[in-house]
Amino acid sequence: MLNKFVSIKVEDQNIFGIETDKGVIDLTNKNSELKSLFDVVKNNGFDKLISSIDDSETIIAKGSYEYSIPISNPEKIICVGINYPDRNEEYKDGQNTPQNMSLFVRFPRSFVGHGCPIIRPKVSKQLDYEGEVAIVVSKEGRHIPEDDAYKYISAITICNEGTIRDWVRHAKFNVTQGKNFEKSGSIGPFLIPFKNKKQLEDIEIETRVNDEVRQNDRTSRMLFNIPKQINYISTFTTLMPGDIIITGTPTGAGARFDPPKFLKPGDRIEVSVEGIGTLINTVEDE
Repeated sequence: MLNKFVSIKVEDQNIFGIETDKGVIDLTNKNSELKSLFDVVKNNGFDKLISSIDDSETIIAKGSYEYSIPISNPEKIICVGINYPDRNEEYKDGQNTPQNMSLFVRFPRSFVGHGCPIIRPKVSKQLDYEGEVAIVVSKEGRHIPEDDAYKYISAITICNEGTIRDWVRHAKFNVTQGKNFEKSGSIGPFLIPFKNKKQLEDIEIETRVNDEVRQNDRTSRMLFNIPKQINYISTFTTLMPGDIIITGTPTGAGARFDPPKFLKPGDRIEVSVEGIGTLINTVEDE
């Protein structure tokens, strides 16, 4: 059975726990050191919490809470771009496989949780979707060898790395603006504790918009696999507990259709990842 750790909001209270068929087991006051999923990751606390659960736990009923992004305060969120073969072929630059991976950063405020609407901003009609696997870093590390990389993963989750397409081209060499509009993407629904590499090495990822399959691929086809990502990123920055790495999206984003299929209010986006679950959001205008 998967242990699905969630961050939720009940009225004005931030709570974390494990989601079940009946609702969320509230673990917020179970351990004085663990007040959020960030604390759980930082203190390697998943197993400790799981083993401490008993029949007396408070369960918050389904329908009475709103999902938050699982970790609201990571030191950094680093995203990998153009990381699947078919996605790379969309860029007609004469380069088959890039020598190094493309990276950019995102801010936590650019994401919402599962079930919350993502927002199409006032300044653009080009809101796009990108379904991806995301990993959460377990411990501090610099110059991490690929062979040790999996030891630095605490949990895995799903991301819809929403993008404002015309704003990624506002300048010659950066995409920061188009990748960081507030509430333009989502992360969730939950964190799955990471136990072994089979959870990541060859899993299916699929994105559907209004039940139409738009993206489908497997992580085994990444140009730069997750150990390479951890190794490369930790070369120039120290990875810290709670950092999030968003590992790349397959081909099939809305911008690649003719004409483009950008998101509009009322659309429903579902990103399903094998062994993790499904992240669902709708779209609203700002």
